[in-house]
Amino acid sequence: MNQSVLGLYYEDFVVGDEIRHSLSKTIFESDNNFFSLLTMNHHPVHTNLDYAAKNQHGQILVVGTLVFSLAVGITVPDISGKAIANLEYESVKHLNPVFLNDTIYVRTKILDKRESKSKLDRGIIYVESIAYNQHGIDVLSFRRKVLVKKRG
Repeated sequence: MNQSVLGLYYEDFVVGDEIRHSLSKTIFESDNNFFSLLTMNHHPVHTNLDYAAKNQHGQILVVGTLVFSLAVGITVPDISGKAIANLEYESVKHLNPVFLNDTIYVRTKILDKRESKSKLDRGIIYVESIAYNQHGIDVLSFRRKVLVKKRG
């Protein structure tokens, strides 16, 4: 049996390529409740059925930062598995609501890359990831810069 490979090296990233990540996650009520408690986000639109039913979407909304955290996590095996550090997150956009029992998928486009100016064993990749639901509707996007190891 072969060992699985976590992440790509700097040289493996090709500007313009898009990765459709193999991981996905259905967001259950327990995920949303636990995340709300853990992060102290007690807004009733995330935790109160009666309140949510009387508001814009008529149902519980998943906490946006949970969707963001899941999207980042889904990309780890491909984007940051060989990372030295995540350097920057930018332009986080909540594009559409996410509801309980939605399944989140992610695709990532390689926007740019450059070698480190100070250390020869690494480089910086610049990517945009888009999370979408089971209906193919984009729900979140963000960009980030990741410091990635080069091969040996």
